[in-house]
Amino acid sequence: MAEVRRRIDGDELRGVVVTGVSSGIGYATAKELAAYGYRVFGTVRSAEDAARVRAELGYALYPLIMDVTDAASIQAAVKEVGELMEGDCLAGLINNAGIAVAGPLMHVDLAELRRQFEVNVMGMMAVTQAFLPLLGARDGFPEKPGRIINLGSVSGHTTYPFLAPYAASKHAVEALSDGLRRELMLYGIDVIVMVLGAVQTPIWEKAGQQALIERYAHTDYASGAAQMHQMTSRLGRDGMPVARVARAIRLALEASNPKARYVMANNWWLGWWLPRRLPTRWMDWVIAKQLGLTRKAPAAEEDTPPDDVSGDGEG
Repeated sequence: MAEVRRRIDGDELRGVVVTGVSSGIGYATAKELAAYGYRVFGTVRSAEDAARVRAELGYALYPLIMDVTDAASIQAAVKEVGELMEGDCLAGLINNAGIAVAGPLMHVDLAELRRQFEVNVMGMMAVTQAFLPLLGARDGFPEKPGRIINLGSVSGHTTYPFLAPYAASKHAVEALSDGLRRELMLYGIDVIVMVLGAVQTPIWEKAGQQALIERYAHTDYASGAAQMHQMTSRLGRDGMPVARVARAIRLALEASNPKARYVMANNWWLGWWLPRRLPTRWMDWVIAKQLGLTRKAPAAEEDTPPDDVSGDGEG
């Protein structure tokens, strides 16, 4: 207990909960925050991962064995953190834990689609609701309430074929974050979304991309799924380093006047700006051509983009 309550330069060591710290962005964020004097309560799903991250990151990381889809484990984690904080507010909650389900919607297993939402959406909300009192949503209106940072994605704004389950969950994260931010103004608790492009993380490997190709090899989507696999693999290799994302998360946590959203993408123009400016039908055509999803037209017809490109990009 004394270890958690130690002081640095006369100030209380502020606590932050980070979900999913066993690897990727969560691990890098825990490492970044620990290096800057935060007490990190990092969630993992196994005792083995708990022991490993504690050994690697040291005393500043307090591992919590918790599954965001398990209400009992969430409540146990809240109780543990509450006892360690001894009445103080958490500085922040970083909702990072998530999975990626991929596949053509015509064939995707509905159980997997449901699992996508259970982890990325319901899990995020379950953790947020449970930790809100420790962030300052309670009687007394603490002077320094905490802050919530949700991990979003450019996929929460633009949906690509075969990634729709993941994109749908990130669209939901965006909407829920907006709602939470406006409702939690009552308590002074801010909610920020990190809108991320490709990052060097194992999320798509965990999603079983090779299995994706094999599963749909005998469908009309075989070629497109294989091309998407190549694209996501390349983006995973060439994406932003997790350390860069972790630093941005820390800065958002500490900013005196933070933005509601921070957009991070290696190729900001192609990955963020252009898809949101092109008319929807143009985007449909460009993506379909790229993945070989255009219907084979009679020889007399010329394969051209749609004529109607007017309007504000919707339609």
